Amino acid sequence: MERFVIQGGGRLVGEVPISGAKNAAVAILTATVLAEKPCIIENVPNIRDVSIILKILTDIGAVVQTIDRSTVMIDTKHVQKAEVPYEMARLYRASYYFLGVLLGRFGRASVAMPGGCDLGVRPIDLHIKAFEALGAKVSLEQGGMVDVKADNLIGTHIYMDGYSVGATINAILAAVKANGLTVIENAGKEPHIVDLANFLNSMGADIRGAGTDVIKIRGVSHLGGATYSIIPDQIETGTFMVAAAATRGNVLIKNVIPKHLECITAKLRKIGAVVEEFDDSIKVVRTGGLLKDNIKTMPHPGFPTDMQAQITVLLALAQGTSIITESIFDNRFRYVEHLRHMGAHIQVDGNIAIVEGGHPLKGAPVIATDLRAGAALIIAGLCAQGTTYIEDIYHIERGYEDMESKLCGLGADIKKIYTPDPLGMSQAL
Repeated sequence: MERFVIQGGGRLVGEVPISGAKNAAVAILTATVLAEKPCIIENVPNIRDVSIILKILTDIGAVVQTIDRSTVMIDTKHVQKAEVPYEMARLYRASYYFLGVLLGRFGRASVAMPGGCDLGVRPIDLHIKAFEALGAKVSLEQGGMVDVKADNLIGTHIYMDGYSVGATINAILAAVKANGLTVIENAGKEPHIVDLANFLNSMGADIRGAGTDVIKIRGVSHLGGATYSIIPDQIETGTFMVAAAATRGNVLIKNVIPKHLECITAKLRKIGAVVEEFDDSIKVVRTGGLLKDNIKTMPHPGFPTDMQAQITVLLALAQGTSIITESIFDNRFRYVEHLRHMGAHIQVDGNIAIVEGGHPLKGAPVIATDLRAGAALIIAGLCAQGTTYIEDIYHIERGYEDMESKLCGLGADIKKIYTPDPLGMSQAL
């Protein structure tokens, strides 16, 4: 069992580079299945989810070559399998993107229901409705497999009657080689949707309107290869911004797109941090106290649900009462009990958390219940007095590259240790 051990109480000071965006990478790497020539993808984050995708691509017949730590070449010319088995799909949520790309390429796909973080009910009904609108037949088979088949995919009008980034991406992937024009209304507007569209367009697709709530896709018969660099990770950037503010730090965060961070920047300034923006970097400094604030997670360009846990830690240190409203996912407050172990005063009522700030945090043994919860517990450990032990750090490594070394470079006292006998840890928790 691997876990992080953090000695808290220090400040984060220095510079830190941001890796490629996890949410963009999982879509773009999967989308290479649609290419007829090799693709070179740059700024690929070295994270667990990416490793799983590359393994799936290899298993279905793609040639994957690592050029350097952040660059891969993918040749999917000889892919023949249109199936992703349960043992691979269960390992991460975005496995459902293989439904869209395999359907778009072969007119059929069979993919197990996805795994990933447990954030409550996240059905794929909007994905299925999009595939059916394009002319596919969808069936749920025994063993949790989703089968999708179509003789021909025909451009159509798709209205997303619920907000879903994943369904928007899957609809794009399936429609990009369909016959005719597809119009997606109430589409997701997140930066990684725009990045996917830009990648597909660089291969010869005709996608317009990405980043707005209406996306138009005119199907093409062929997609070539491309060399493409993935955007910086908005959520990793936001996590380091909050960590700097929480530890009274002074951190220059490099390789970022400040435009993608406007909602996070606005909240940090309101809470008490000084945020300075540059062309491709952002600096966060805090010298004074922290102020209470209310947060409601919203679709982009609103405050991202993936930053909710991290900002909650910051507000637990602020003076006064803050209210956090989670409007995107159920079951996203499971980390709160672990913050309570560390001394935070937080009460949860359904999708609302009431944070009574100003109480000092103390080191404790805790569990990363999901990816972003794990990041929040790291921030809490950095601020706490004493030693914090974080278990189940594989969640963190799903989406953060070199978290330990990047924090150590800023002066944090954090290390990963291996404990061959986890019994003592489980009893302590």
